[in-house]
Amino acid sequence: MKDTPTAELLTRIERDWHAARPDLDPQPMLTVIAVQRTSGLLQTELEAFFAQHSLTPSAFDVLATLRRSAPPEGLTLGELAALMAITPPAVTKRVDVLTERELVERLPHPSDRRAIRARLTATGFELVDGLLTAHLENEERLLADLSGDERRTLRTLLGRIR
Repeated sequence: MKDTPTAELLTRIERDWHAARPDLDPQPMLTVIAVQRTSGLLQTELEAFFAQHSLTPSAFDVLATLRRSAPPEGLTLGELAALMAITPPAVTKRVDVLTERELVERLPHPSDRRAIRARLTATGFELVDGLLTAHLENEERLLADLSGDERRTLRTLLGRIR
């Protein structure tokens, strides 16, 4: 994924800061700008891909998490939130939308009347399984300029920031 305008922009910003404030090192700013612009580009690309399938990236995240991590009886909304690294209210909102679309169903928890489990419906299961290959191909396209080692290094470096 080449982003020549970002590279040119960063070069210009660095040059301008060196001229305006030669006493400052703009490297932190340049790095954050590069990460932000790349994140925005990836988000835009994912939104466009999922929009073709009447989904959002966050809706697909729920479906994919249930597909890969849920036992047959589903996951509690708290478990789902933890696996997705988002808040329980955000999970509830996403599950509400997917329940309305009959892609996810809510089930009572067998031993806790306060808890609700979410699991894929047959339609949701078919949808997520049908999209997985195309989704991975799309992400491969987005990362095509990086080798496997570079991808692992990038994940490691980004993880260190967090």
